[in-house]
Amino acid sequence: MQKGTALVVGATGLTGGNLASYLVTKGWTVYGLSRSGSAQAGIIPVNADLLDSEATQKALAGLSVSHVFYCTWVRRDTEKENVSANSTMMRNLFNALDSDNIKHASLVTGTKQYLGSFETYGSGRIETPFRESEPRVPGDNFYYALEDVLFEAARQHNFTWNVHRPHTVIGYARGNLMNMGTTIAVYASICKATGRAFTFPGSKTQWNALTDMTDAGLLARQIEWAATMPGAANQAFNTVNGDVFRWRRMWQEIGEYFGLDVAPCPETPEPLESQMADIDSTWRDIAQKHDLVEPDVTRLASWWHTDADLGREQECVNDTTKSRDFGFDGFRETRGAFFNLFERLRAEKIIP
Repeated sequence: MQKGTALVVGATGLTGGNLASYLVTKGWTVYGLSRSGSAQAGIIPVNADLLDSEATQKALAGLSVSHVFYCTWVRRDTEKENVSANSTMMRNLFNALDSDNIKHASLVTGTKQYLGSFETYGSGRIETPFRESEPRVPGDNFYYALEDVLFEAARQHNFTWNVHRPHTVIGYARGNLMNMGTTIAVYASICKATGRAFTFPGSKTQWNALTDMTDAGLLARQIEWAATMPGAANQAFNTVNGDVFRWRRMWQEIGEYFGLDVAPCPETPEPLESQMADIDSTWRDIAQKHDLVEPDVTRLASWWHTDADLGREQECVNDTTKSRDFGFDGFRETRGAFFNLFERLRAEKIIP
């Protein structure tokens, strides 16, 4: 049954790519907007750089959509620049679209809503579990800027909205800047090939504390549910799998999956960005030996982002009571999400 016409912004990314594919299976007409254009089956590609207002106007001219799903961002050197660039992108999008035909728009942000920006990470010290009603953390944060642009457009053009706040999304995507699952798989594959011990790169706090994560498929389900459920309109929702875990157990289980010796957690963090600084040629050799499809490790692994997640000095657990109260009961075991991703990466010859 035809659901509507969706524009997924960031359709080649981890969140947007999985969402676009999911919407196609659920009967939506799906346009996928990205700088390079989505090549996924069933998705109509739209090429545009949202920082270029004129090019965005041209790319979206005459395009009528009922639902906008905003799943993209750009990274700049400072948070002030992040705020400027990302809010400009969203404004250019809504200025280019025939906004009066839009019924609903969804924005995907994340747990930095509660932790603060990259520059002030962990400064909020909000008590866990994080709830959607928590006040904004002081300081610049491009998540807040995107929310404000969304709210302004919704008021101006009379459409409903949702904000989704996942925590460290697990899923399949290549060339994504925030992809812990693939990063860990590549790191484990390097450890296996070189005889390194599988060493947790983050803090003792993250090693021992409870945490949670978000499967990309579960996130897609919640996004569609909220966008089509009248009672869920104009709400922000945390989105996590529903289980909690400690990295000290998960890291051991991932190590066992790859057949690795798991080292004790170091007293001080050993970031992947430092460990893997000169690993490019090693990965090319691994790719050649195993006939892998991507010899450039920088197109697979996001060392810096995984370091940021695993290096936190506070517990990160998200409350999903609000989502359940509104009627969404999705659940995904995090360990299973990791292992399913690893199997796909092997099947598609991303890792050995």
